[in-house]
Amino acid sequence: MSKTAVSHTYRKTQILTAAPAELLVLLYNAALCFCDQARTRMAEKKYEESHDLLVRAENVVLELSSGLRKEVYPELVKNLAKLYEFIFYRLVEANVSHNPKCIEDAAQLLTKLRDTWVVAASRTAGDKGAVPAEEVKNVELSA
Repeated sequence: MSKTAVSHTYRKTQILTAAPAELLVLLYNAALCFCDQARTRMAEKKYEESHDLLVRAENVVLELSSGLRKEVYPELVKNLAKLYEFIFYRLVEANVSHNPKCIEDAAQLLTKLRDTWVVAASRTAGDKGAVPAEEVKNVELSA
């Protein structure tokens, strides 16, 4: 089996066996990876490659947004949806204007959100249930 095939099999198993919070962390990591690669390609003036990577990051953000469950913690979901919308538009702006600062803005928020879910995932390790409302409400997302 080739190294690529092994890597693909490992990633597939990781996704299929992950708890919900761990899946969110994987999505955030993917978006951050695409942002980092897009920033590098943009600096190299490889705009077509940068565009493709930014679109992939945008798609991850759309996936995160579409997975929000409005019936659970409606106020939190409303605020999170606004954050995702802001992140998405910063990525679009980066794509249109070739401005790496826009990517940095989006990546900074994605990192904070990812780090929050890392904590949540570690607290719920072994427990496939939801994160308690008290823990979610006390998360600080400001810069």
